[in-house]
Amino acid sequence: MNNKKIANSADEFDKRFDQGEDIHDLLDMSQANITRPGKKVRITLDVAEELIKEIDRIRGGIGVDRGALIKVWLYERVKQETTNF
Repeated sequence: MNNKKIANSADEFDKRFDQGEDIHDLLDMSQANITRPGKKVRITLDVAEELIKEIDRIRGGIGVDRGALIKVWLYERVKQETTNF
């Protein structure tokens, strides 16, 4: 039986998660939607060296891989563009 008190806000939920509390009983997974990426395709881009230096400066500040950062940026831009149609 679940005796845990439900979090009153997203901030409280995040705090409890960050403190290492087991939050599985607080989640309703019956409505979960899992998306899986399709087949991966490799692309090659020729990019100016100065742009790569700027990207590396940004990614170094947030601690992520260059490729991961570029993928996130591409994804965000595609989502932005597709909502404009």
